[in-house]
Amino acid sequence: MSDVPFLKMNGLGNQIIVADLRGTKVRVTPEAAIAINARPETRFDQIMAIHDARTPGTANYIEIINSDGSRAQACGNGMRCVVQMLSAEQGRQRFTFETVAGILFGEEAEDGRITVDMGTPKFAWYEIPLNEEFADTRYVELQIGPIDAPVLHSPSVASMGNPHATFWVKDDVWSYALDRFGPLLENHPLFPERANISIAQVVRPDHIILRTWERGAGLTQACGTAACAALVNGARTRRTARRAIVTVPGGDLVIEWLDNDHVTLTGPAEFEWRGMLNPETGAWTRNEAA
Repeated sequence: MSDVPFLKMNGLGNQIIVADLRGTKVRVTPEAAIAINARPETRFDQIMAIHDARTPGTANYIEIINSDGSRAQACGNGMRCVVQMLSAEQGRQRFTFETVAGILFGEEAEDGRITVDMGTPKFAWYEIPLNEEFADTRYVELQIGPIDAPVLHSPSVASMGNPHATFWVKDDVWSYALDRFGPLLENHPLFPERANISIAQVVRPDHIILRTWERGAGLTQACGTAACAALVNGARTRRTARRAIVTVPGGDLVIEWLDNDHVTLTGPAEFEWRGMLNPETGAWTRNEAA
């Protein structure tokens, strides 16, 4: 199998590999993803694999792979990296992509910040999905810690193309052992497809501080879909406005829940270096000129 070009990038510290598989029929295998992630230089949160378009009117089909080799439905930070790469290559600012979650739009502004339309949130228990029926997913029965004094409880749950649980806290989000709670909650029986787990503190109606344990990736500097889920969950529980700054460990994202029900995510993307990789084995080389 021939090697394909890739870019090492990040979106607010969310480690992204953009693999260019255009013109090929190959896919990045789970074994390759695990092998790539095992190397410190290429440790990543998601691989964004760019394929030829499958649907007329779209620029490309994007497959998203987690660091454990599993497939993801959405990745806002990764989509910003894809937009930046293709914009630099083609001189265009606006792109339409297809993912397993549907059609997404991305646009690079003059200041270099990139806005991605992340689609519409889903709130029905069977759409998220959950293993139990809940008429109202603004609060669901789930907790960590003693029954009479839980450490985290009653999250708001939603899907932004992937399942999210947002736990609301009044204290500093860094005071919670998310590295300990995250894996337990991600794999809780309530979530048949596992879930992304976030701790959110509302500072003001237009400012949320967020930490996330990302499904299939672990603790992350930034999770775009988690930021989107936190904003829509905040708005529908009357904690926040429909537009807010979401501060993640890597920096600030601007999230807006539009009147047409779409959610947009705006933030930066950064190119680091480029190389060639084997999508079947994960073996790679770095371009010296990059």
